[in-house]
Amino acid sequence: MRASKKAEKEEKIISAAEFVLMKLGFKNAKMEDIAKACDITKVTLYSYFQSKENLYMAITYKAMSLLNEKYRKIVKANKDESGLESSLKLIRGFMDFCEQNYLYSEALLDYFSLIRSGSSKFTEAINESSYFKLCQKIQNEAFKIVLKEVDRGKYDGSIKSGLDSAIATLIAWTAAVGYAKVMSSTPGETAMLLNVDLKELKEVKIQIARNTMSNVANLN
Repeated sequence: MRASKKAEKEEKIISAAEFVLMKLGFKNAKMEDIAKACDITKVTLYSYFQSKENLYMAITYKAMSLLNEKYRKIVKANKDESGLESSLKLIRGFMDFCEQNYLYSEALLDYFSLIRSGSSKFTEAINESSYFKLCQKIQNEAFKIVLKEVDRGKYDGSIKSGLDSAIATLIAWTAAVGYAKVMSSTPGETAMLLNVDLKELKEVKIQIARNTMSNVANLN
């Protein structure tokens, strides 16, 4: 019961932190702002989350978990489609996720940027973050889900048999992440960047991924 109450309190704090970070950004937000938004003292906040970094990692873990669950639902809903179509639905699913959850998109991009920087660049707060450790445990799950669908596509003939599965998965991943990075600079479904409609950009990226992976030429 106590564990359940603790988890409920943590979730309320995380929700308050999401509101504050959406408004102020990670760098500008202070723990005092988050405590005030949650109607608790800063001392109480630190008893649950020992650093702002750990709290941000809690949001990142939540984002990662939600994305993984979304991926599993997409795969289930497209089990009768070809592996290629399922893989492309996963690309679209990530893009949609980023559009609908700007803070989660930013947190995920920040996380993978941090991972690429190498452990020598991790701060003490990151190394001590319990939620960072949880993120590390599931960080490759989305990639593995796409990889499995790519393998299925190679087996059913919808994806080029000679295309390395890991490369095909990276094609899908980079298409989705590239879109997310562009969108993060101009958040909002109808945002424009350099006079390019993001909706149109999304469709172009999906089409490029289709043309690259498809076993049937489709250059339209």
